[in-house]
Parts: sequence; structure tokens; C-alpha cells
Amino acid sequence: MESPAVELDGSFMEGGGQILRVAAALGCIGGSSVTISKIRAGRSTPGLRPQHLSGLRLVADMCAGVLRGGAVGSTDISLTPGKIRAGNYTADTRTAGSVCLLLQVALPCALYGDAPSNLRLRGGTNADMAPQIDYTLQVFKPVVEKFGVHFDCDIQRRGFYPKGGGEVTARVPAVQELRPVTLLERGAVAKIHGRAYVAGGLPFKLAEDMAASAARAIRREVRELDVNIGAVQEEEKACGNASGIIIVAESSTGCLFAGSALGKKGVRADTTGAEAAEMLLRNLRHGGCVDEFLQDQLIIFMALAKGTSRIRTGAVTRHTQTAIHVAQRMTRAKFTVSKCADTPDVTHVIECLGSGVPNPNLVRGTPSCAARTNM
Repeated sequence: MESPAVELDGSFMEGGGQILRVAAALGCIGGSSVTISKIRAGRSTPGLRPQHLSGLRLVADMCAGVLRGGAVGSTDISLTPGKIRAGNYTADTRTAGSVCLLLQVALPCALYGDAPSNLRLRGGTNADMAPQIDYTLQVFKPVVEKFGVHFDCDIQRRGFYPKGGGEVTARVPAVQELRPVTLLERGAVAKIHGRAYVAGGLPFKLAEDMAASAARAIRREVRELDVNIGAVQEEEKACGNASGIIIVAESSTGCLFAGSALGKKGVRADTTGAEAAEMLLRNLRHGGCVDEFLQDQLIIFMALAKGTSRIRTGAVTRHTQTAIHVAQRMTRAKFTVSKCADTPDVTHVIECLGSGVPNPNLVRGTPSCAARTNM
């Protein structure tokens, strides 16, 4: 399924690694060669970082593609895909680079293989400027299942800044096609729960203080619900000293929202907890059906699905605008963003007539077979 080559400006809009992830995955799936220039041009350290390079190499491996310009610091790359092959794949950032961002680029590709694929991803499981693995499992995973995306993911070992050393494994069955999703009704917040943790040699009291502070902040605004945030000591399966918190809210219609924060040297634990609580509350106030972090992660699945998806959100982020731009360049999907009549200054509806990309590697009506090994 070959398509014309696509040229993208890597400094456009958000101008970060998301352009690489969305473009590489959609190029792999659609058979389009893609050239990206000015990669991360506006960043303090322009060009590819180890995490980006690991993701690109992983995609190239999964589709037997050819990656040019694949080196740390490169500002120009091209990826020419071949056929997606199911198998066992490993990617290792060798830093604290996020395993969740590796999963973001690999998951869509694995869906379009001819059998299940097994992914072993190494790096940071709870990293700054990226979703924590807890977010991926508790918020992202249940929502993308609505598109027909099902995968199992296990945390083998948590890894933190600066060394990383974490590992997750995921098994991803192939799909014949993705279905559209409608998320327009928030409903009422029905449950709020969370997890505050410390790992390594850090005192357990830090986790307790984060949990207590977050719960207090939420109860000041959401008074009708119990707020259950547990404190956890990561005694096993963790590499490094770290602390952090994630809080998840569930609505009566199945919508999921989260707030999270990582502990930092010199920052009080109760401040970290309050930061995560405010992030959650900010996403509950706007009345949308997804939070600001899930919003852009759904764009690629909306673009691939067969039919029209509609998702009510708060303000449309630059990450989301960037993902829409790349998805429309790489596929036949058509996106529109409109203000909601009831709250025009607060909420929006992102609508997408998906490109309906079928999986050419699966014969309709036959189950996928066991994965081959491509180590």
C-alpha cells in the first residue's frame, strides 16, 4: 500500500517529538515515505534525542523500513517503510527517556501486523514531560479500547530519572480495522482514586505527605465524594530514588481524567501533591470528556478509524493541533474543531471523518495467529 512521499517541517507548531511519533507511525501503516526536517529546531538541544531515535528505529524494525539520518542530534531524517511484520521487538533508550512515548509510536504499527506483536520497552517508566506508566494503563488504555485497540501491558521494573532502567512489556493483537468513538457526555464525577509512591532510599513519609496534600486540595472543591489516594513504598521492581503521584477521576459515563506530578529535589512533598491535584481539578472544570494529555494521543486513532469520531474536550492544545496537522498530511482523515454552544469559551468538539485504513495483512473473519520472532 504505497503512497506518495510526505515532507514535514519538524519545527511546526509544538515542534517536538510528537511530530516524529505520529508521522513515523502513520507512514509505517500507510506505506508512505516521510522526510522530516528542522527536528526540534526550537528546543535548547535541537535534533533527535536518544528517546526519539529509539522510537524511530523501533518503527523501522517493525516495518522492515529504511531510516536515514538516524543519529542523536540529527535534525533531518527520512523513513521509507516496508511491510509491517508481527514479532518480538525491543527498544531501549539507555536513558530515562519515556517508555510510554515508545509505546505511543509502536502501538499503532503493531495493530496493523498479521499477528500479535510483543514489545519490550526500556527506559523511564515515570519520566518528566511524558505520561507516567500509571497514566498509560489507567487512562489511555481504557479509552483507546473504545476504538477496538486492545493490548496487555506489564510493568517489569520501574525506572526513574536520571538513570532510567525501567522496563515494560506489551502484547498487541492485530486488528482488521478501528472503529470510531463518540465521547460527548461527561456525566458526573463518580470516583477519585490515586497512588503516591516513593522508591529507593527516599522516606515513606514523602508519599504520605503527597497523598494527604492532594486529597485536601481536591476535597476543597469536590466535597461530595471520597478521595482515596494510597501511599506506596516501591520496594521491588524499581530502579533509582524517586517519588511521584497520580490521581484519576472516573465519571458516570466512563470518562477518565488524571493529574500527576513527580517529586523534585528542593520541592516539598505537599507541594507536589497539590500540583497533581490542581492538574486534575483543572481538567474536571472544563466539562470535556478527556483531559488535556489524552486529547492529542487520540488523534492518530481517530484518523485511522472507519467512520466519524467526535470527542468533547477543553481548550485544544498545541500538541493536539500538531497531531491533527500531521494526521491530515499523512492520511485522508478530515478534522474539524468547533466550539460547544453551551460553553463556547471553554469546551470544543474535535470531529474526524477517519480514513478507515484496513489492515491488509489480515483476512477478514480469520483470527490472528501467534507472533513470529524478529529479534
